[in-house]
Amino acid sequence: MSPTRHAVAQARYLVVKVGSSSLTTAAGGLDRTRLDTLVDAFAGRVATGTQLILVSSGAIAAGLAPLGLRCRPRDLATQQAAASVGQLALGHAYTESWARYGRTVGQVLLTSDDMVRRAHYRNAQRTFARLRGLGAVPVVNENDTVVTDEIRFGDNDRLAALVAHLVGADALVLLSDVDGLYDSDPRLGEARLVAEVTGPADLRGVQVGTGGTLGTGGMVSKLDAATLASRAGVPVLLAASTQVQRALGQADVGTAFAATGARLSARRFWLRHAAGAAGRLRLDDGAVSAVVHRRRSLLAAGIIGIEGDFEAGDVVELVDSRGDVVARGMVGFDAAELPELIGRSSRDLPPELRREVVHADDLVPV
Repeated sequence: MSPTRHAVAQARYLVVKVGSSSLTTAAGGLDRTRLDTLVDAFAGRVATGTQLILVSSGAIAAGLAPLGLRCRPRDLATQQAAASVGQLALGHAYTESWARYGRTVGQVLLTSDDMVRRAHYRNAQRTFARLRGLGAVPVVNENDTVVTDEIRFGDNDRLAALVAHLVGADALVLLSDVDGLYDSDPRLGEARLVAEVTGPADLRGVQVGTGGTLGTGGMVSKLDAATLASRAGVPVLLAASTQVQRALGQADVGTAFAATGARLSARRFWLRHAAGAAGRLRLDDGAVSAVVHRRRSLLAAGIIGIEGDFEAGDVVELVDSRGDVVARGMVGFDAAELPELIGRSSRDLPPELRREVVHADDLVPV
């Protein structure tokens, strides 16, 4: 067994993501038998002492049949209507299924705004921590009833990766309708299963497709999520939902993604991956070197251009002279204040403006 699979098998705090296709029929509506089978496996893992957070898609798909819809709608209003009906059905089904094991379920609905806004991010952390302390099983989903861009993105894989880091999980399991990552589409002919991913070299030549009919994330979304989590120090297992017992047992199926990066603090992870950028600061070569390699604060003297209408406290991207993003950070000035400051040494500025544009504590290279 590889170290990555051992880490997943022994994880004491685990995030598991389930896709729409694993919970619903092709015609829409929940498949209670499949849902109960998954919960049986989840409860078995919890019985070993593992604390589990479930990130579950399926709200829109679960709302199709009750509303008489034959396929996933394309217009936003109907998607939101389906989500509002399906979310109740999904939550009720999980509540009943987990009750067979004497477990209480807590529903947590999130949007990207909850990951972008620092106060919301901290509130989500506290909610998960309290649910954990009370012994409840959190069931997480995007709040599809009110989100816009998130519905068009259409999958919870990235959300699961963000939640895994937010709560400090030991590992992440992504359950799919495909039994792992292949170097090409296994439906179109011969394809090789990529059993272990320990770095970028293992992904060379890998071609992945898009999503299916009930969920729209597909393998591209799963690969992006697995890469995001593993680079942030969280080992990942991608496996088929039909193999859930082995995935949550000895973890000897699917594709294992080794943790390739160090764990970031919640704040630095939020800056790098979760926060939306309100603008850009273009840096000269000296400032790029100071920020990226020496982890120094960004001063006005190193800025050669600004983009966007941001305010002090917003997150901005720091880019080099070619426009490539080299870091992200929380800016200390409004965009309107910076044009008169950029390129000037601190000693040439009034005392009240002699401060960092982005402090080193609020900055993370990417």
